[in-house]
Amino acid sequence: MKSMTGFAKKQFEIDGKTYSIEIRTLNSKQLDINTRLTPIFREKDLDIRAMLNVLLRGKIDFSITEDIDKSQGVSELNRETAKKHYLDCLELYKEFGLNSDHLMEAVLRLSDVWQTSDVKELTDDAWAVVVQNLEKAIADVEEFRQREGEILKKDFIYRVKLIEETLDKVEPYEKERIDTVKERIRKYFSDVELAVDENRFEQELIYYLEKFDVTEEKVRLRKHIDYFNEVMAESDAVGKKLSFVVQEIGREINTLGSKANHADIQRLVVDMKDELEKIKEQLGNIL
Repeated sequence: MKSMTGFAKKQFEIDGKTYSIEIRTLNSKQLDINTRLTPIFREKDLDIRAMLNVLLRGKIDFSITEDIDKSQGVSELNRETAKKHYLDCLELYKEFGLNSDHLMEAVLRLSDVWQTSDVKELTDDAWAVVVQNLEKAIADVEEFRQREGEILKKDFIYRVKLIEETLDKVEPYEKERIDTVKERIRKYFSDVELAVDENRFEQELIYYLEKFDVTEEKVRLRKHIDYFNEVMAESDAVGKKLSFVVQEIGREINTLGSKANHADIQRLVVDMKDELEKIKEQLGNIL
């Protein structure tokens, strides 16, 4: 099980210039790739995106930047790029009523507004170096995601176990609940001074109590919990499947609560809901 959160950074040199690859991934319902490339690599944008597709899902922020301090050649301002960034950002600043006094300073810190005077075309050998480092960065992201996923998996196992243990605490109250209902109905008939046919009373009581029987809900809830644990052990991307199972677990807990008719059982239901919500909060991060 993997998280959608990941990070990796790699540095490499091409023709005496130092470049950095950086990948940041966050949770998202689908694959959303954003790339920021120094000019010499822009022609390879589609190739880079194709390689990043292996990450399957999540918001992917990818960048290749040139380390100006360690690069040879004189850095020159790309006026057209800087002007475009400034005007685009200025519109956003005006739209949100933000102070744009230091906007140009922020634009000038962007790596793609600077270029070296001796920029060359990207050669096959240079691209091979990029591919090699990109593959390493992707592998590091996958490893990061795996570690994060294992942490979340342990938490999920702990939470569903608490739900199961809380469910076990329901049973002792069930007989007490039936006895309470019997006494309540008998008291009602006693208060209105009506004669009661014991056989008929027992028949009607059984019919009445069947509406509050939670045996099926408990059985289904345990089965859903078992399935949840099975899915977590799968090697594929399981985030969406786990979300469906959690919905079923929540449905059974809600039904159990609606049938409870007992204060202590209701409290146990609230405890189970609380643990389930904690699972839901983290489930959006699962690949």
